[in-house]
Amino acid sequence: MSTSGSFKRIALIGFGLIGGSIARAARLQGLAGEIVTTARSEKTRARVKELGIVDSVVATNAEAVKDADLVILCIPVGACGAVAAEIGPHLKQGAIISDVGSVKGAVVREMAPHIPAGVHFVPAHPVAGTEHSGPDSGFAELFINRWCILTPPEGTSTEATEKLRAFWAGLGAKVEIMTPDHHDLVLAITSHLPHLIAYTIVGTADELAQVTESEVIKFSAGGFRDFTRIAASDPTMWRDVFLTNKEAVLEMLGTFTEDLSKLTRAIRRGDGEALFDHFTRTRAIRRGIVEIGQDSAAPDFGRPHAALKKQ
Repeated sequence: MSTSGSFKRIALIGFGLIGGSIARAARLQGLAGEIVTTARSEKTRARVKELGIVDSVVATNAEAVKDADLVILCIPVGACGAVAAEIGPHLKQGAIISDVGSVKGAVVREMAPHIPAGVHFVPAHPVAGTEHSGPDSGFAELFINRWCILTPPEGTSTEATEKLRAFWAGLGAKVEIMTPDHHDLVLAITSHLPHLIAYTIVGTADELAQVTESEVIKFSAGGFRDFTRIAASDPTMWRDVFLTNKEAVLEMLGTFTEDLSKLTRAIRRGDGEALFDHFTRTRAIRRGIVEIGQDSAAPDFGRPHAALKKQ
């Protein structure tokens, strides 16, 4: 197996923001000889055909994975197990099968039993996105300088893992490898909890807006607008994330609740020193994120399309 990162035939199961961005970037970078895809709805499949991004659009998952060297499930994590069971008998020997879900422990547990011997299972999570969805939402530059985390189960072929690493690097991503459980704990605080908070704040503001004649929405400042972008993310995907990573999310939510209680007490007691110290520490964290290049003027959500250079 070559570790160049290019594949003769790539199959994408699902064609929304991530699937569409993979197809566009892989085509631009010459990482796929042929790209075939399918999607659940006939309407989406018809739109993908109109866009002309891939070589073929087929009606079933089984047909899509036939003879594919790389299969990527670009679907909500809650559907991965059932789709793996469906396509398992049709996977080519030596193929690599992966996904793009932001929960990895559940994906490994639900997909692994359906992966036949001789097929390499390397789960992945590109930590990139926008609030948009659907076949028109993807763009080739989405993964540039963003992390893609690979979580190969124990015993996975090192060569297959390296080949997938090279593929994601070819799309512009920085690649890290970690265990599924460690991934889920890290993402619970860096991604899942912030989304939960955003959904909650926007919901609370909406209820308050009904009392204040929509002034909360009308006069929203930049911070609230950022929350609304996050809260506009795909509801099916995030429902599945919280259900499949609930242990890690609940652990982080408990820690967050404790910290929020400390701030509540500081405000109630007029403890300006405690508030200043907390805000100073969190400001330094923000600066650190900027310094390592993990932010831009509009990070991920609504991020402008950068120029993707030929590798």
